[in-house]
Amino acid sequence: MSEVEKALSSAPEPAAAILDALNATESNGTKALNATAKFVATPEGTALAYGSLVLMALVPIFFGALRSVACSKSKNASDMPETITSRDAARFPIIASCTLFGLYLFFKVFSQDYINLLLSVYFFVLGVLALSHTMSPLLSKIFPASVPNKQYQLLFTQGADEAKEEIINYEFDTNNLVCLLASSVVGVWYVLKKHWIANNLFGLAFALNGVELLHLNNVSTGCILLGGLFVYDIFWVFGTNVMVTVAKSFEAPIKLVFPQDLLEKGLDASNFAMLGLGDIVIPGIFIALLLRFDVSLKKNSRTYFCSSFLAYIFGLGLTIFVMHTFKHAQPALLYLVPACVGFPVVVALFRGELSEMFSYESSEGVLPASPRLATFPSISGSPASLAASMDAVSMATDYYHRRRLQPAAM
Repeated sequence: MSEVEKALSSAPEPAAAILDALNATESNGTKALNATAKFVATPEGTALAYGSLVLMALVPIFFGALRSVACSKSKNASDMPETITSRDAARFPIIASCTLFGLYLFFKVFSQDYINLLLSVYFFVLGVLALSHTMSPLLSKIFPASVPNKQYQLLFTQGADEAKEEIINYEFDTNNLVCLLASSVVGVWYVLKKHWIANNLFGLAFALNGVELLHLNNVSTGCILLGGLFVYDIFWVFGTNVMVTVAKSFEAPIKLVFPQDLLEKGLDASNFAMLGLGDIVIPGIFIALLLRFDVSLKKNSRTYFCSSFLAYIFGLGLTIFVMHTFKHAQPALLYLVPACVGFPVVVALFRGELSEMFSYESSEGVLPASPRLATFPSISGSPASLAASMDAVSMATDYYHRRRLQPAAM
């Protein structure tokens, strides 16, 4: 038993609770710990947890990438995605590091309970919006035709007559109301119980929205972003204890979790394996870019998307294998970045399309006025690979909220 485990084991109940929360082998590289000093995860339980995390990571990448293609083809200015430029990508690791260290100082100075209470309220709002946006296309397809889908408009104005100005012009329909109600139920469940299923519903919605709405403008920008985070992840995992300290204190649905003791305890299981959302969203937006590149080639093939998607599976599997073998923290991006970038580059070299791939501009498929990401998202999240992109997923949902709530032009 390590010194940290001994100290926490002998500490009062809150510290013991932290130990319980950390006692899980995490797919993004956290060292394996047991939910209690006596509990040892069975091989079946561990395999189920790892397999479920991999599957949950693939779902938002796959469907988010497909939805990003439709998003990029939108002819409506309010439906256009946020575009990440090379300048944004270069600043990302610096801003992410400042955010991470700021959270570390915050938890050192202020009460953890009050901070997490504010985070719960914050992520309740963002989670409801993200889950509602995720569910809406699916519900539109299964909504009975016999049920009228009525249109509504919420309009707030200021002034009178000629001086009247629109403050909020919110258009929605019955489908949106149903999605919002269902998402609110999940939100209340999460706030009151912090149940792992509610956490995963929000986490999946955040990840899918991030992959769909955050677009890299070209492959070079993607390489800059992934390269910077490659260094970021290694430094904050191996160089300091800041990331793990923040992760122990941070309570928010910015990670996917799955219990290793599900077979023994059912839905009340508490020994979790975890995967930070950043390990999904960051490679996911690069994979989505390659899918849009495949579409631009008009060859009726998805070669680059498939190669990068398989590379992600390989990289995540390698992360789990190394971490489980050596029982030591492993930053997931250490393996995901070379795989997700290397595989498509090799394929492009083999097909003689390398220059074409790097010259592709994703913004060519959307309107010229494609918005630039003025305030780039920062990263925070779960232990060992804290690239959970708290602000990235919040920006995706916040952007959806902004495009539905259009303020009057000044």
